[in-house]
Amino acid sequence: MAAMNTPTPDLHASEQPLPAEGYAGDVSPPLAWQWVRAGQAVLVDVRTDAERDWVGFVPGAVAAAWKQWPGMQPNADFDAQLRAAVPPGGTAVLLCRSGVRSVAAARRATELGIKAYNILEGFEGEPDENGQRNRRSGWRFRGLPWRQG
Repeated sequence: MAAMNTPTPDLHASEQPLPAEGYAGDVSPPLAWQWVRAGQAVLVDVRTDAERDWVGFVPGAVAAAWKQWPGMQPNADFDAQLRAAVPPGGTAVLLCRSGVRSVAAARRATELGIKAYNILEGFEGEPDENGQRNRRSGWRFRGLPWRQG
């Protein structure tokens, strides 16, 4: 049996997107970062303002919450924020805490005519056996740029 805290294997930036239903596909955090650095995609953080403020954020990412804290109600301005962030014909890579809300946001972006990818693992990744994130996967776990405060 493998150790519980063994990190998932690194996903390499040379990987290709994985197919998905209802949006362009799923990408690893390193591949998403490669696209953003190369100017091939806009990084859109769909977490709540509270998550970005309290947990951390990716410098340069566009904030467009899918749901708002408190209450986790849908963000009525999401469509307008996304359209303002991604130029016509552009590509968006969407980031949330664990890669779940960003799937819903990617589907909505696709409905709006935006080529959208979900970033697998999200910002914090999946929880470990103690319910703690950032120990197995995620943007931060993979050592990609982020800041706190």
